[in-house]
Amino acid sequence: MARLDPARETARLRLRPFAERDFDRLAELVADPSVNRYLYSEPRTADEARALLDDRLARDPDEPRMDVCVALREGDEMVGDFVLWWDPTHRQGEMGGSLRPAHQGRGYASEVYGVLLGVAFDELGLHRVVGRCDARNGPSIRSLERAGLRREAHFVENEFVKGEWTSEVVLAQRAEPWRAAR
Repeated sequence: MARLDPARETARLRLRPFAERDFDRLAELVADPSVNRYLYSEPRTADEARALLDDRLARDPDEPRMDVCVALREGDEMVGDFVLWWDPTHRQGEMGGSLRPAHQGRGYASEVYGVLLGVAFDELGLHRVVGRCDARNGPSIRSLERAGLRREAHFVENEFVKGEWTSEVVLAQRAEPWRAAR
């Protein structure tokens, strides 16, 4: 399969492939401790951010994954890093992402998730898409819910992450209910 082009637009955002010009903003995002708080990752160095961007720019087009640079439509400033990956055999997908702190709390994540659900169901023909969050990350859970996912599971202290037991919330949406709600 040829690489899926993430280029899409909403009223406020431009979803597009990553470009070299995104390095400074991506490095800022992945270095921020508040962004990494509920992720498996620790804040990353500039060298690690460079490797991350290089990986995104050189991604194998046959890999079932779409990396999305989220930018403001006005000015094209990179504000987020999102991903949709899928299993074509089982027609299942997963999505997630992060926004730079200055751009959180504006509904951008829900907008992006809505677009990714459209790609998953209308373009890829997936049956189901999930989003997984640390149970303490209320804003991320609410963003997925606003995009149309519903809570399916709450696993209590199911992972040992960064020196502590953490709980996980799994949200999901299936293609047919998503289409019916549109």
